[in-house]
Amino acid sequence: MRVIDWLLDSDPAIRWQVMADLTDEDPDAVARERARVATEGWGRALLDARGEDGQWAGGAHFPNAQPTLPGQPWTSTAHVLTELRLLGVDPADARVREAIADVKRVTRWEYDDEPFFEGEVEPCINGALVTNAVYYGEVDARIVERLLGERMADGGWNCDQERGSVRSSFDTTIGVLEALAAFERVPEQHPEVDAHRVREARAAGEAYLLERDLLRRRSTGEIPKPTYTQLAFPPRHEYDALRALEHFRDVGAVPDERMREAIDLVHAKRRDDGTWPLDVVHGGDAVNDYGAVGEPNRWITLRALRVLRWAGHPLRG
Repeated sequence: MRVIDWLLDSDPAIRWQVMADLTDEDPDAVARERARVATEGWGRALLDARGEDGQWAGGAHFPNAQPTLPGQPWTSTAHVLTELRLLGVDPADARVREAIADVKRVTRWEYDDEPFFEGEVEPCINGALVTNAVYYGEVDARIVERLLGERMADGGWNCDQERGSVRSSFDTTIGVLEALAAFERVPEQHPEVDAHRVREARAAGEAYLLERDLLRRRSTGEIPKPTYTQLAFPPRHEYDALRALEHFRDVGAVPDERMREAIDLVHAKRRDDGTWPLDVVHGGDAVNDYGAVGEPNRWITLRALRVLRWAGHPLRG
């Protein structure tokens, strides 16, 4: 089976993105396939997991329920909204709008009891929140201003800044960059935010990553964490080379030599059959199982092909 056929023989969340980004199908056909995400497969499972209280797992981020697996409970409201966005659920779908209205009405952050869409305190959490809030049409400009004010001297961001860290982290920086890029796509919604400051902050954060070849410490040349070279879906709060490349693709950057090691790393992980394996699953309870570690994985394959196409590698299979 050709790789494209294998991808299309899958969940609507995979199919519509293949049609849009790899095979350049008619936009109406793409929209029809995308509409199925909320009613079938992984997307429906996530929407069905919402509790009677209107939220997921009873809370925003760290609900009282303990995970049965090591790690975070990825079934909570913040994480499920991220996962639905990655699946590409139509934010205008009636079930999605009902869910967002309920979250806006009842969900509050465990840290400070503030309403969900007004944000938390850590930039890693607020970065994901802003990206999701833009997607679902609920962005609060005050969180964007907070992120702009939390940029560190080296150009990036770090959740441990309030605990004394003086250096940015890859993990927090990529989350904030995704948020700023999303916010830049809807400037008309919040003209009170200085668009130049947003662009400047995103450029500084991107420079932070590029100066490190997307993978390495600037001081020692070492790769800070093994997970930076391990491809995961969903990425959760973790950084990896493919996630970074996806960001630069999404903002329309031109690939250059500073991205070469990351691009080569992704390319080298391709199996002989033209697929990519799942390298790691970030632990914790989850609604959906997206595949076994070490096995061919449709999400990683879709994302890798999309990035390599942008980077100038011909699409095969």
